[in-house]
Amino acid sequence: MTKRILVPIAPGTEEMEAVTIIDILVRAGYQVVVASADFEGNLTMKASRGVTLTADCKLVDIADEEFDAVVLPGGVKGSENFRDSTVLIEIIKQQKYDGRLVAAICAAPAVVLNHHDLFPGALMTGHPNFKHHIPEDLWRNRRVTYDVNNNLLTSQGPGSALEFSIEIIALLSGKTLAREIALPMVPVPQLNYEKYGEA
Repeated sequence: MTKRILVPIAPGTEEMEAVTIIDILVRAGYQVVVASADFEGNLTMKASRGVTLTADCKLVDIADEEFDAVVLPGGVKGSENFRDSTVLIEIIKQQKYDGRLVAAICAAPAVVLNHHDLFPGALMTGHPNFKHHIPEDLWRNRRVTYDVNNNLLTSQGPGSALEFSIEIIALLSGKTLAREIALPMVPVPQLNYEKYGEA
């Protein structure tokens, strides 16, 4: 069965992260639903650097649907809009309750997840500028961090978006598919996707 992924966007979302996540998960053959968390209900919006992003639907229209993963791109303003979206927070709570993957990058782990204490005790990373928003004993200074006990994946920023997205594939579909998607994109050697053998 095709994996279904929810990627919300909002005014101020980090476009490099959003587009990288969407692109790579589409390459994996997943059904990616891009949903607007804009409070005015707009599907088209300006991202953090002024690039125009367009959603497939409004977040409220898919709030009761099930997804294999909910993936939050960052960007300070975008993350603040996510933080203030009661619909999105309820979706994340339900996703966690059901034991399905939640993933967040850049400002989103601190501004959204930690602000609402959605994953108390979970190990996480995020953009270094937001390190002080996460308890010191839970912070991991790694480009991508997975907390297996909470099924929570976090990452640091635009430059780690590729690794983050590939790790989503590894978690949902295994390392063999992750490697197949990664290698044709010629990732930097240090990412070492050659290590991925059979799932």
